[in-house]
Amino acid sequence: MVKDSFQNAEKVKLAIIHAVKKITTNPAIHSPDKFKIDNDGNCRAFELYHYRVSYFVGKTEIRILRVKHTSMQPLVY
Repeated sequence: MVKDSFQNAEKVKLAIIHAVKKITTNPAIHSPDKFKIDNDGNCRAFELYHYRVSYFVGKTEIRILRVKHTSMQPLVY
């Protein structure tokens, strides 16, 4: 059972890392973050395996703002 949990956790981790790497080639691939107040479109988010990844798209960089399980209450920021 513990081995299965580790394998599943590793699968989720690798999938999230792969998805984050994909945004470097196309930052606008995901929708604007609906929880960001006054979002001008630079804050975006996606969900994968019950995790929500929020990120900011700047002129020269992409910043991961948060990785949070979807069962947690969303923060308004």
